[in-house]
Order: sequence, then structure tokens, then C-alpha cells
Amino acid sequence: MPETSDILDVTNWTCPAPLRGQSRVVMGHGGGGTLTAELVEHVFTPAFGSPPLAEQGDAAVLTLGGARLAFTTDSFVVRPLFFPGGSIGDLAVNGTVNDLAMSGARPAYLSCGFILEEGVGIETVARVADAVGAAARAAGVEIATGDTKVVESGHGDGIYLNTSGIGLVPPGVDLRPARVVPGDMVLVSGPIGEHGVAVLSVREGLEFGVEIVSDCAPLAGLVAALLDAAPDVRVLRDPTRGGLAASLNEIASASGTGIVLTERDVPVPPAVANACAVLGLDPFYVANEGKLVAFVPRAHADAALAALRAHPLGAGAAVIGEVVARHPGMVVARTGLGGTRVVDMPLGEQLPRIC
Repeated sequence: MPETSDILDVTNWTCPAPLRGQSRVVMGHGGGGTLTAELVEHVFTPAFGSPPLAEQGDAAVLTLGGARLAFTTDSFVVRPLFFPGGSIGDLAVNGTVNDLAMSGARPAYLSCGFILEEGVGIETVARVADAVGAAARAAGVEIATGDTKVVESGHGDGIYLNTSGIGLVPPGVDLRPARVVPGDMVLVSGPIGEHGVAVLSVREGLEFGVEIVSDCAPLAGLVAALLDAAPDVRVLRDPTRGGLAASLNEIASASGTGIVLTERDVPVPPAVANACAVLGLDPFYVANEGKLVAFVPRAHADAALAALRAHPLGAGAAVIGEVVARHPGMVVARTGLGGTRVVDMPLGEQLPRIC
């Protein structure tokens, strides 16, 4: 990792902003990038007026009856419904479990709402329901309640799912971007970009010489192992929509710090790198469904890395960067050629309908 003094000063760099004035919703509003943030900031947050919502974490941490609860909700519109490594049912459970885990919670109960399009096969519905049940059992959570609605043919895309989840946050766990300080190290739990490329390959009928499988998996056990080994973890994120770039930019902005990555240290599977090169995509912006990003004090980085690598879901973990005081709110990457590039917040979504 280069010293901070070796990092190119990009504090005053600017890029022309694209025109984003929109009177109607566009696909980018659901991509987890700048357009999504603007929609939340200018429409939902003022309308709801909720302090927990204003925190904009993966889950809200609430106090109820003396207990600290994490509460989250998510909707899933992935196309196709089934892909290498999972299905919309696996995504719904694991995505919700992972949002709870990023707050340090121990996931306990989920709800599951099915929005079905008229004409979808009952066998397909049953297959998705089976996947939901199996994923819940594997994650150690219960489906406690649910709902079913049907929309007219042509007004849906087979099946959409909505899930909510609750879990208990153990005493002493405090995971927030505000706790991030210069000198902290940035870790990722494994190779990035697999989920988005896996879904795209099936949707578009693309072949890359090797099957790319989604990393969809529940991360609560990995998080528990990490917190046991490094209890002073600052913040966690699962880099789903918008990929690694979106998660890092959100944390840099919320913490008022800068982040410097070493590009060659970010684990990108060769098959993903090759697919992205062919398609003109940047792996940093491709969605993941079974990875986490952790910010930890420098003194605890070795213990955190060892704990991640000791778990089956963290075997490919790596230290990928550090937090700096310079260029607050900005993420930059040192390239293999010795240059520096800005890793900006995505505007919308490179790959829509991937979760």
C-alpha cells in the first residue's frame, strides 16, 4: 500500500455532470447510484420524515422494549428468475439477511410477499417458493408472514418478491460510516462482479468460455466471525446494486473521508474481468450478492483478514485500500501503471434487473 504522500492530489478535479433533470422515472432510478440517491433524498425522505430512514443504512437499527432491532425491507425484480448459482428466491432471502448482517444483527425472521403475473406457471411459483424456503433454512431464519397478489397478464414479469427482515443487534455493536477515520483499512471478503455477470450471461445468451456463477449467499455467519475477531469494525456494506464503487462512495461521503484503493489488490476473477472487457463494463460497478466490504482500524486489519479467510465465504478476502484525510468524499484507485483514477459514484445501473 503506498504512503498517503504518494497519492496524486485530486482534490480539485472536476468532471462535467450529466443532465439529470427527469420528470419521469427511468431505469437508473433503481440502480443504487446517484439517481437512486436523488430520488430518496428529494422524494422519499422529505415525505416520510423519519430519522432512521435518513441514516440510509442497509438496515435501520431501532430500540424497542429495551432491545436493539435491525429492520430492513427489499424488493426483487431480477430477470431471469433462475440463473447460475441461484434464483429470485435465493436472492430475496440472502439479500435481506445480508442487509441485516451489515448492521451487525443476528437475522431472525423474514416476511415474503409474492407479486405474480397472471399466466405464470404454478410449477414456476412452486419452484421459487421452494428456493425461498431452502435459503431461509440455510440462513437460519424463519419466514414468519407473507402475502400474495396477482396482476394482469402483461403487467408484470412472472414473479416479483418483496421481503422484510428483523434481527437482534448484540450489545456493543456499532457499525456506522461516521465511525470511519483516516488510517482505517478497507477489506473485501472475496472476488467481485460474479453475480451481475452471471445474470447477464443467461439473460443475453452470452458465453465467455467458462460458466460464471452468482456468489449469492447469506453472510450473517461471516459477519459474526469477523466481529468476534475484530470487535472494533467501523462499518460494513454488501456491495449489491452499483457494486463496490457505490458502496465505497456512500461510505466516503457519509464519513467525510477519502478512500484510496490499490486496483491490483481488488480480487476480480479472470472470467469476470474478461467478460467485462468484452462488454465494456467496469467490475467495480458490477453487483455482488455474497460479498461484504469492511472498514477496520489498521491495528485490527490482520486479525480481520484472518477471520474472513478462515470462513468458507471469505476465503478470497483481501485488503484493498485505506482511508485518508485527503479528497474527502472521493474514492480513487492506484492503477497497475502507476496512475490514479477516480472511482466515481455510478449515475444509474450498468446492468438493470440483476436483483
